[in-house]
Amino acid sequence: MPTTLTARIREDVKDAMRTRDKQRLAALRLITAAIKQREVDTRADLDDDAVITVLDRMVKQRRDSHAQYAAAGRRDLADQEQFEIDLIHAYLPQPLEQAALEALIDEALTRTAAASMKDMGKVMAMLKPKVQGRADMGAVSARVRARLSAAT
Repeated sequence: MPTTLTARIREDVKDAMRTRDKQRLAALRLITAAIKQREVDTRADLDDDAVITVLDRMVKQRRDSHAQYAAAGRRDLADQEQFEIDLIHAYLPQPLEQAALEALIDEALTRTAAASMKDMGKVMAMLKPKVQGRADMGAVSARVRARLSAAT
């Protein structure tokens, strides 16, 4: 049984077909293909959290590609990547505010009793389900690393 997020994406594919929006349809098909590939790999239907993980990974890949295309002067390809990033963001949860993110980091540091960089894995394991798709995990990791470095 498809999840609500997967069902929403499939409905948007149908809408893009009806309106003959080729660019949007192509990007949505990339999303459905990535979700389907993950379902085949895991041999299970994905829940919303797993779909968010797939979408988050797609955004990261597209950001990397966008940066490379922009550096190479390929504005057309960079614009396509940016379009796909914006489209994928429509399916991700609302980004966390800075204060909310800092509060989650504080809570994770307190709950894990993290005192040094050795505890980074425990802190990130606690944070990941709460911030996945709502914040850049690389930036979260850098913040936690900075906080743990300052604590020692």
